[in-house]
Amino acid sequence: MPPLEQPVQSPVGNAAGSPLPYRLLTGPDDRSFCARVSAALAEGYELYGNPSIAFDGERVIAAQAVVLKGHSA
Repeated sequence: MPPLEQPVQSPVGNAAGSPLPYRLLTGPDDRSFCARVSAALAEGYELYGNPSIAFDGERVIAAQAVVLKGHSA
């Protein structure tokens, strides 16, 4: 199996500079991933649904959707 590529880091804002109302954070289930989720929460996002995990044959990959407070996906 080919190695998993690094997750694409989507910008927090869109072309107009306003924050995206929905983001899906993904990556290896490690401290860095938890820090990215924590940073999104500090920026005014809320968790949306349960986290998901998968195993790529080498490591656990996590995903967590977040939405800006006051928005729904």
